[in-house]
Amino acid sequence: MHINPTNPPTEHNDKKSMALFALSALFSLFFIWGFITALNDILLPFLKAAFDLSYLEAGLVQFCFFIAYFVVSPFAGRLLDDIGYKKGIIVGLLTIAAGCCLFYPAAALEIYALFLFALFVLASGIAFLQVSANPYVAVLGPEKTAASRLNLAQATNSVGHTIGPYFGATLILANMSEQGENAATAVQMPYILIAVFAIVIALVFSRLKLPNIGEHLKQVESSGALTIKSHPHLTFGVVGIFLYVGAEVAVGSYLVNYFMQMDGIEMDNVTAGKMVSYYWLSAMAGRFIGAALTRYISATYVLAFNSVFAIIMIVFSINTTGNTAIWSILLVGLFNSIMFPTIFALAIRGLGEHTGKGSGFLCQAIVGGAIVPMLQGFAADAISLKLSFIVPAACYGYILWYALKGANYSQADTRGDA
Repeated sequence: MHINPTNPPTEHNDKKSMALFALSALFSLFFIWGFITALNDILLPFLKAAFDLSYLEAGLVQFCFFIAYFVVSPFAGRLLDDIGYKKGIIVGLLTIAAGCCLFYPAAALEIYALFLFALFVLASGIAFLQVSANPYVAVLGPEKTAASRLNLAQATNSVGHTIGPYFGATLILANMSEQGENAATAVQMPYILIAVFAIVIALVFSRLKLPNIGEHLKQVESSGALTIKSHPHLTFGVVGIFLYVGAEVAVGSYLVNYFMQMDGIEMDNVTAGKMVSYYWLSAMAGRFIGAALTRYISATYVLAFNSVFAIIMIVFSINTTGNTAIWSILLVGLFNSIMFPTIFALAIRGLGEHTGKGSGFLCQAIVGGAIVPMLQGFAADAISLKLSFIVPAACYGYILWYALKGANYSQADTRGDA
């Protein structure tokens, strides 16, 4: 075997170890934003009770959280070009800490609008992490296994998403009744703890020697300046992320009411709420499975398969009753599992030095989590809650098209179609 003396095996092993360590550190970020996002499921009913809000007013919790992605992500993508991906991660963590700290005066003053502002700041920090960390994971290894690495990272995100509600129920809802008229203050200590944790992780990242992927991306061939129209597969991917996040949030948001209205089943809100955990647990399991599958099977085929079965599970659920309908809709979480990281990896292929901006566009599309649930709510009022699940099913229909066609579009293809 020929060994290049200018690139000895020890140097290769050092680089491989550095990449593995970097991935491990980055996975902690996916856990953090999954954990925080899941707390919204506890925060929404908490604030509704604390401030005696209507459902529409309480719904602003999710709206203010997800709208931050739309507002902040493009700015974050441009800022990464100036400060680099590592500093972008640190900025994101410190912004999360700032948002968490704002919960303290919001609770002390009992001002709902300040809670909403705190949520916006908090989600802005998560948007920075999304824009910074996703491309980092995608390029730290061969391009053909980028979807696999992102699926594994999203599995870590699902672990946080699963643990978050238990944390919130234990430290927020359980303390709510003890606070009496000052119930709003029950959120102070939990969010201060999260702020401290975010600051500690930011300090850790400031000391880590991570590879400069900005320099790597500049060396990757790309076709001129990036606009949302210059890379059709990115454009279609942005729509895919919008509809995927919207569908995932919409299904999860209405499960409790769906289960409580299920024919042949008597279920209270507590039991129904506990059942929702299976939706996120199945997503977590699916991401670990998907991380393995996408190493050996084309990411587009896996995405197409999952899209088809997500649609089948929804159609099956709305045409059945009882436990059959319940477990089939919960299985949508399993097929949701690989969609975000797979669409993301497919959409940023070939962007080169423009990967940061492309990532910003994709993270901006997470605003679908604020819009699609509202569309399903409108459909539920107009036809019925059960039939309203047609809305997320239609979203999965687009994702199927993206897997089979949209992800493979190039600029040359669209010129040829003109």
